[in-house]
Amino acid sequence: MANIKSAIKRIRVNENSRVQNQAVKSDMRTNIKRVENLVNENKVEEAQVALKTAIKKIDKAVQKGIIHKNSGNRQKARLSKKVNNLSA
Repeated sequence: MANIKSAIKRIRVNENSRVQNQAVKSDMRTNIKRVENLVNENKVEEAQVALKTAIKKIDKAVQKGIIHKNSGNRQKARLSKKVNNLSA
């Protein structure tokens, strides 16, 4: 355990950040899985609506620095490709 006051505060701040980041990441993953499940069930309209929500969540995670920009773009491209192949 840290003895220095600034180190104790740093531990507390890091923990709060970790919990917030975990919540955003979990929400993002949930939305991604929702889109993938709708694609597997061949529900085109619902998948397109869910895709918009998932893209918003991914963009928000990128904006907050939780995931890397390229990783976010890759996830969005893969989801979009799945939904577009379903509707074609």
